[in-house]
Amino acid sequence: MQALPNLRVIKEEVLSNDWYVLKKTSFELRRRDGSWQRQSRETYDRGNGATILLYNPAHGTVVLTRQFRFPTYVNGNADGMLIETCAGLLDQDDPATCIRRETEEETGFRIQQVRKVFEAYMSPGSVTEKVFFFVGEYSAADKVSDGGGEHHEGEDIQVLELPLTEAVQMVADGRICDGKTILLLQYAQLQGLLKNV
Repeated sequence: MQALPNLRVIKEEVLSNDWYVLKKTSFELRRRDGSWQRQSRETYDRGNGATILLYNPAHGTVVLTRQFRFPTYVNGNADGMLIETCAGLLDQDDPATCIRRETEEETGFRIQQVRKVFEAYMSPGSVTEKVFFFVGEYSAADKVSDGGGEHHEGEDIQVLELPLTEAVQMVADGRICDGKTILLLQYAQLQGLLKNV
C-alpha cells in the first residue's frame, strides 16, 4: 500500500491465514470537512482473478460452467450450484496466461486469442480482489478435453454450451445470478459479439 495524506493506519492484525488472509485494520481517515474519523475494517485477501466469456459467433453460443459454491449455499442458494463464466485466481501468472490455463482446465477448450475488455473490484467493501474480464472466440476444433476442473482442488465443474439468448433469459429469471457472468453476458449483448443472435 502506498501512503496517502488522508489516511493514517493505526493497527493491523491477521485474523485468519487459512484459505486466504483475513486482516483487521484500524485507521483514521480524513473526511471532506478536514476532520479525522477513526474506523475499523476487515479485508479478505485472496489475490486477483480473471474470468472469460467464451463465445462462438457462427453458432450464437456461449460456454459457461456450473459448480457448487458453498458461500452461496450459506446465503440461501438452495442447492449451492452456480452458473458462471470460467474463472480463476491469477496465482503467479499474468491475467491472460491465467485465463487461458483456467479455460482449458475448466471447459476443455484450448484457446490462444483472448481479449481483455475491462477490470473491476467485485466486492470492494471487504474483498481486495480485482477481476480481469476477457472474451474469446471458440470453435469445436478448440476442444481438447472434457474439462471439469482440477480434482485435487476440489473442482467438479459441469460445462454448459448455451445460446446467448438463453443465457440472457437465465439472468432475467434468476437462474444466472453470478455478478461476473452477468457483466460479461451484458457486455456481449452491448458489443454485438454474436451478431446473428
